[in-house]
Amino acid sequence: MTTQATIAFLGGGNMATALAGGLLKQGIDPARICVAEPLPQRRKALETLLAGVTVISDNGLATANAHLVVVAVKPGVVDKVLGEVASRLAPQAVVLSIAAGVSLERLAARLPPGQALIRAMPNTPALIGAGITVLCPRPDVAEPQLELACSVMKAAGEVAVIRDEGLMDGVTALSGSGPAYVYLMAEALSDGGVACGLPRELADRLAVQTLIGAGRLLAESGQHPGVLKNQVTSPGGTTIAGLGALERAGVRGGLMEAVRAAWIRSRELN
Repeated sequence: MTTQATIAFLGGGNMATALAGGLLKQGIDPARICVAEPLPQRRKALETLLAGVTVISDNGLATANAHLVVVAVKPGVVDKVLGEVASRLAPQAVVLSIAAGVSLERLAARLPPGQALIRAMPNTPALIGAGITVLCPRPDVAEPQLELACSVMKAAGEVAVIRDEGLMDGVTALSGSGPAYVYLMAEALSDGGVACGLPRELADRLAVQTLIGAGRLLAESGQHPGVLKNQVTSPGGTTIAGLGALERAGVRGGLMEAVRAAWIRSRELN
């Protein structure tokens, strides 16, 4: 379906660039992709990064005749941008917003009645094709329209679909903010290695690869995290000593509270 669709990106930032680049790697004809970007310097960079893709400054022109319009601008300018393109949208076009914290209701208020509309929450690993995006469509979005949106977001990684928009704040708190929690853990693990006498370069490498490997094993084995944890933990060994220290420091509860705090803040920002 994606190979036959015309896709317009409103905004040429990192996420839009990652998505468009992922589509090109999948073999999508660059002539079917258009990016609207207001900054001349960024447009010049995009012409190099996305060879063959049409890069222009006019949002309305980019939107005309597009099957899918990806709103990839900062939340503060969403209303302005949608106001510029609303009259240019084809009736059957799907509007897919990746603007964080902007509700379906707010988006719909700037669009023609009945316009197919989907809200999405990607995360930053999408920049290397390893992200996960959660999509929440309005009830009137047809299945083929949802499939088109999913196929585009799969260019950046995995995709999940929910029907309850109220869950999007939890998605933001867990997968949207989650990479920052992992980076903090990587930094702390490396610091711990340095405290044990390891050179910083080696400590960084060990910390990063340990997180990558553990994540892959968790994903590919299909086993519960507790089962994999137990496989590493020998009676009276080093791992149980380390786990005990983590429990005494409240790391488990701290991570849970981090997600909850981000969830509360996300709800406040809506």
